[in-house]
Amino acid sequence: MAMLAIIILEVVAMMWAKAGPENTVETLKIAIDAARREGIRNLVVASNSGATAKKALEIGTQGLMVVCVTHHVGFDGPGVDEMPPATRQELVARGVKVLTTTHVLAGVDRSLRLKFGGVYPPEIIAAALRMLGQGVKVCVEISIMALDAGLVPYGERVVAVGGTGSGADTAAIIMPEHSNNVFGLKVEEILCKPRTW
Repeated sequence: MAMLAIIILEVVAMMWAKAGPENTVETLKIAIDAARREGIRNLVVASNSGATAKKALEIGTQGLMVVCVTHHVGFDGPGVDEMPPATRQELVARGVKVLTTTHVLAGVDRSLRLKFGGVYPPEIIAAALRMLGQGVKVCVEISIMALDAGLVPYGERVVAVGGTGSGADTAAIIMPEHSNNVFGLKVEEILCKPRTW
């Protein structure tokens, strides 16, 4: 008679009471722990000023490749780069890959919406993801951006960290896909997120 083994796994996502930077340290700890537990080599962190990426390094990212994805230059105003040059240099010197580029779920479509009205497919995708929280949208978007830039390997899961406004309050395990196959992306697990945003 064959024996049947039943393994029950309990997966619990941490839910923060509200969105915001007060969740940054715990979100990063959850993300880093999950990457190590799952054997994931790449941690992709949204960090416009570099503060969240630096906090991840303080917590300890040994053995992980850290990719920091910022807002594009001009997001906060014409010609404005939100990350100070000294911070960018420090992160790069500490082995962090810093990506500053056009947002895959906004870009030119946002310009068309602002000028002519209407709604465009990438913004519809972004709005749908925001139903799960702004941080979930950010995690998906930065994963695609990092893969498109060649900063994470194709076919490998990443742990992505995003937030609502500033800091970090959301982390997810994602199998990213290139922007030209966006619906192939898989959000495997939401590790933590705010209950309200």
